[in-house]
Amino acid sequence: MPAFTRLLRYLLGLLFMTAGINHFWHTAFYIAMMPPYLPLHLALVYLSGAAEISLGGLLLFSRWQVLAGWGLVALSVAVFPANVHMALHPELFPEFSPAGLWLRLPLQGVVMAWAWCYTRRPG
Repeated sequence: MPAFTRLLRYLLGLLFMTAGINHFWHTAFYIAMMPPYLPLHLALVYLSGAAEISLGGLLLFSRWQVLAGWGLVALSVAVFPANVHMALHPELFPEFSPAGLWLRLPLQGVVMAWAWCYTRRPG
């Protein structure tokens, strides 16, 4: 595997791990992101944080990259409603510009595509 490709895989893994850790450091922020129609906000915040840490960590190892890639794609789909909720309710997030909240939506697609790159064995 070329060094640049490996570096990108490590970068994505570390980004997800950092985001996951953030779920435990700034739990109230992530609870505020949760759409009201979802139950058990605290549990879902902790579960998604643990999944980001775990899957990001697995992505660091080529042996587990396919599993981690698919898991990160699925996780990105699962958390998308929270990002939509943020964009639809910018008054709940005054620290962010409304345009920035909308920009996050296509950026999540970029992250999903990046994770999808690791759903196949290199070869």
